[in-house]
Amino acid sequence: MEPDLFTAAAEERQEKDPAGSPLAVRMRPRTLDEVVGQQHLLKPGSPLRRLVGEGSGGPAGPSSVILWGPPGTGKTTLAYVVSKATNKRFVELSAITAGVKEVRAVIDGARRATGGFGKETVLFLDEIHRFSKAQQDSLLPAVENRWVTLIAATTENPYFSIISPLLSRSLLLTLEPLTDDDVRGLLKRALSDERGLKDAVALPEDTEDHLLRIAGGDARRALTALEAAAGAALDKGEPEITLTTLEETVDRAAVKYDRDGDQHYDVASALIKSIRGSDVDAALHYLARMIEAGEDPRFIARRLMISASEDIGLADPGALPIAVAAAQAVAMIGFPEAALTLSHATIALALAPKSNAATMAIGAAMEDVRKGLAGPVPPHLRDGHYKGAAKLGHAQGYVYPHDLPEGIAEQQYAPDAIKDREYYEPTRHGAEARYADAVEWTRKHLGRKRS
Repeated sequence: MEPDLFTAAAEERQEKDPAGSPLAVRMRPRTLDEVVGQQHLLKPGSPLRRLVGEGSGGPAGPSSVILWGPPGTGKTTLAYVVSKATNKRFVELSAITAGVKEVRAVIDGARRATGGFGKETVLFLDEIHRFSKAQQDSLLPAVENRWVTLIAATTENPYFSIISPLLSRSLLLTLEPLTDDDVRGLLKRALSDERGLKDAVALPEDTEDHLLRIAGGDARRALTALEAAAGAALDKGEPEITLTTLEETVDRAAVKYDRDGDQHYDVASALIKSIRGSDVDAALHYLARMIEAGEDPRFIARRLMISASEDIGLADPGALPIAVAAAQAVAMIGFPEAALTLSHATIALALAPKSNAATMAIGAAMEDVRKGLAGPVPPHLRDGHYKGAAKLGHAQGYVYPHDLPEGIAEQQYAPDAIKDREYYEPTRHGAEARYADAVEWTRKHLGRKRS
């Protein structure tokens, strides 16, 4: 017997006793118009609209699609909507439990259904990134010949986890993380809808805010927490879900943190100042507060990159690459795993030797430029590659440093107005000590006089 996305027995039980199903299941959208978020994928004529039968397409039938997005953004929900709305055969496989044998069974059944009854088959394959290359190869003939229309779901980058031939035969649809407004709308619907809580309890603003932070853009997590908290409130005889009840239910304290207000900037400032002060424990505390409050991990990563240059600089030249790598990793993996990467970078920056010499150097140079201390580029440094440049004296007298034994030429590089300015004053903290020696040696050999 072929596996089915939602077996007849389960559907019958849910229809007879819908209250017995989890809230997240009861609130699954029944049509694409009820789907929260992902509006960029639901426009008229989109592949998903065509999968549910909106538009015949004629000889240009609906394409197979790969749904890529973080957990809780609606991949399974979209598959469920297709299964309910389409008149096609709908079969589900999970790459966690299925193999080539199961795939071939579905494909053989699809060919029989198409040939015998003219019935098309939609195959929903969840967690496709868990399939090996050989297992993914087994899908190619069916997708290429359109024996099945594939809907594959993955939380991992398909360019790394899915074979190129399968990608080229499918449309890649990227699901965006749900916004707070998306999840808020879903919560309000669940509170009032007949399939949901039927206005049995209210959700005050402070409790809703904490629930949104807990959810982190995951609709399933939001509805699961709402159901648990609502049950606890009703058991207590409370007319609303208080913040205390929600905290007790999900075992997670509400962090006082306003992502759009003073606390957002105050905690971020405290994080950076703790790193600057080399207090690794305080830095980790403020990082934890930001993570627990649902702060955008990309914002945290940006602040760490700034700190690496502003407060560490050349005292530890490896600090900036660490911060940049952390930002790239955060963008790829997101929470909760991104917390590990941010911790890694925060610890490295807090314990690194500190120098603001690079910060002070560019600040002093920019200040002189603003004051008008610029002047013309010395003639011997000007571009001499075009016809007539030599007649103007451009590039004449320039000494090529590589031609000299020590690789440095005693000639003027700066405009006259600032020829004796020294912007970079290195410390002797950490690795910057060698830069301090280097700058002293080079200035001496350039014939510079100290200002």
